[in-house]
Amino acid sequence: MNAEKNKEIRQQRLTGERALFGGQNLKIYDTIFADGESPLKESRDIELYGSMFQWKYPLWYAKNIYVKDCSWLEMGRAGVWYTEDITVGNSLIEAPKNFRRCRRVKLSHVDLPNASETLWNCDGVEMEDVMAKGDYFAMNSRNMVIRNFRLTGNYSFDGAENVEIHNARLLSKDAFWNSENVTVYDSYICGEYLGWNAKNLTLINCTIESLQGMCYIDNLVMKNCRLLNTTLAFEYSTVDAEIVGGIESVLNPAAGTIRADYIGELTLEKDKVDVSKTRIVCDTICNG
Repeated sequence: MNAEKNKEIRQQRLTGERALFGGQNLKIYDTIFADGESPLKESRDIELYGSMFQWKYPLWYAKNIYVKDCSWLEMGRAGVWYTEDITVGNSLIEAPKNFRRCRRVKLSHVDLPNASETLWNCDGVEMEDVMAKGDYFAMNSRNMVIRNFRLTGNYSFDGAENVEIHNARLLSKDAFWNSENVTVYDSYICGEYLGWNAKNLTLINCTIESLQGMCYIDNLVMKNCRLLNTTLAFEYSTVDAEIVGGIESVLNPAAGTIRADYIGELTLEKDKVDVSKTRIVCDTICNG
């Protein structure tokens, strides 16, 4: 066996740039990576337990990384970039701009209280019981499966592709802009201008509050959804919507079918859309 196999590092305080550059087959316990950039750059087959990153760029161009019960302080920013096959569990990541251009990322029981510009351009992301706060979360990421997610932050999932979300609570203006093939189940979404310019956005058993939400969408599907205080919905969208209860107002959908118990105000302007392409199935239109 290689003498370096399964080498252990315990209770160290490591400083200086590239402290463990190119490290391989390491198990690191209760260690602090203090001042010094890129301590584990170009590392391979690393396990980290109970450790802390206090400075920038700790895990760049790394492969096969397992992290449990660890912390990133705020200056551990831009912490994981260009890395493949990383699993992070039971950890606190205070640093922004984390996880960029990574492949095969798994996050479980992770808190991201400063998650601005986090998870950009990643491919193959699994998230379970994650909390995040920050704008521009998950921009241009793809092939994501997310469960039990809580987000406070605007402009989330801009340009994301092939995303499946279950049991989320999203307080996010401009969520899912320019996205493609996104399906959200059993979730609460609150935020203006939801989903503009998206393609193939599906919402199932969701509750939504949005000013001028779900506009300019190519193939919007809504099943068993509730719309709270949602106004000027569906403008220039092709839509198949099944709404439980009512919709405050609907404005110039491009085509499709909208089903609801009532619509507060329906606007179909013949000079802007072909009104024959939209079917409204509704018991009551208060001001059509």
